[in-house]
Amino acid sequence: MNYAIALWLLAGSVAAPFEIQILDKATQRGVPLVELETTAGVVYVTDSAGVVAFDESGLMNTDVWFSIKSHGYAYLPDGFGFRGVKLKTTPGQRAELEITRLNIAERVCRLSGSDIYRDSVLTGHLSPEEGLLLRAKITGYDSVQGAVYRNQMYWFWGDTNRVSYPLGHFHMTGATTSLPGPLPSEPFALPLRKESTFPRHGLNYNYFTDEDGFARGVCQMIGQGPTWIDGVSVVKDGPRDELMLAAYAKVRPSMEVYRRGIAVWNGAKGSFEHATTIPLTSPAYPYGHPQTLTLNGGEAYLVFGDPFPNVRVKATLKDFLDLTQYEAFTPLQPGSTLKDHQLERDAAGHIVYDWKRNTPVLNGVDEAEWIKQGHLPVEAARWHLKAASTGKTVVAHRGTVRWNPYRQRWVLIATEIGGTSMLGEVWYAEAQAFTGPFGPAVKIITHDKYSFYNPRHHYEFDVDRGRVIHVEGTYTHTFSGNDHRTPRYDYNQMLYRLELSDERLAPAHVE
Repeated sequence: MNYAIALWLLAGSVAAPFEIQILDKATQRGVPLVELETTAGVVYVTDSAGVVAFDESGLMNTDVWFSIKSHGYAYLPDGFGFRGVKLKTTPGQRAELEITRLNIAERVCRLSGSDIYRDSVLTGHLSPEEGLLLRAKITGYDSVQGAVYRNQMYWFWGDTNRVSYPLGHFHMTGATTSLPGPLPSEPFALPLRKESTFPRHGLNYNYFTDEDGFARGVCQMIGQGPTWIDGVSVVKDGPRDELMLAAYAKVRPSMEVYRRGIAVWNGAKGSFEHATTIPLTSPAYPYGHPQTLTLNGGEAYLVFGDPFPNVRVKATLKDFLDLTQYEAFTPLQPGSTLKDHQLERDAAGHIVYDWKRNTPVLNGVDEAEWIKQGHLPVEAARWHLKAASTGKTVVAHRGTVRWNPYRQRWVLIATEIGGTSMLGEVWYAEAQAFTGPFGPAVKIITHDKYSFYNPRHHYEFDVDRGRVIHVEGTYTHTFSGNDHRTPRYDYNQMLYRLELSDERLAPAHVE
């Protein structure tokens, strides 16, 4: 008898719950975020191990029908088309059910919030500590940023919900974890790891907290409204020391950015401090998810993108703080603005995409609009994605581009805006150069009227030189038009695993 069941019996409680575990048919791993619904409309959601602890006192030791559904997965229908199963709910017993994954990417676990492995604790598989029931009094937060700084992983997320009140804090939550192992200075030489370096039960973050134990804001900047950061970067300050910096924005309730700046991390205080102001008229500045690349015959550059890498600056503190040194990879006439609709052309009339100062980027959303309005020929676009299966346009909203040694290509992971769900579809594409163009796109993750936005490919945890990659994104009903919030999961970070050896990704390969 395991210790959890023994505790129930000693306490004179009702019998132990009936355990249901939903397994990925292909991998035999538990599937998080599967909804099981009774004929009375009561819904249970599997924890991160795919477990439901069923303990309805009036429905034990009887046959109970459970409808089964999950984003990107499908349960086999019966003769009437009902997708579910009838189970005898015997206390202390368990049932294993297989579900077919339609997504190419596999859902691994929830990384944030409360009760991540609640049902696995209730059924005695994990201790409460292993179950990650509540950390730093957080029930959810928004959109991940990260960097490797002084031999640690630093993590940052946006607006954060607390367990004790409907309002949390709005000045970035921060945490650290240990590195999965040594990382190279260049992405072309990722270490050969045969096994996943993500811990089996997610990441046990070391949060920066206040005196009450709640996660505290680590980027308190002057002005009303939330503070959001991105472009978290590490630069050398002299021959040995390094600094971590980020771009920040102050945001009004209408989501209007009214102030921008650059902040520097103060390790002694565990927070960011203002370093310099970014004028709102600046055409290029740090943003998104940066990477350090050697360009121009050996110089180290920080290249920024979200998803497409289209802003760069030399990887020094002096250049990072000097907004005049930033260059945009853009087809615009140097010195022009987006409103001008002026494209640079060479002597033969061809549009010139190149690195230019004092000129804004034309991102994927902009390109789509310019093509629609006739300002940019579709054949000249760099970020114009087409679905491999249908040829339809895929407008990339947010994400990352990283070099992948296994595919020997730059791989794009991006959320689509305005697809079959507003911000819930994630696509994969490849290119021979990080400046594109990117080949046919393949959908790897789908959601039914739910958002999964701002995905980040955590290259630090790549396996087997990038044969397996991990992607984190924010799962939320926000922007989806769905009034139903998934209990415990909503407004939290989900982790997916993608096998790049999957033959369904073949159409994305570019020659």
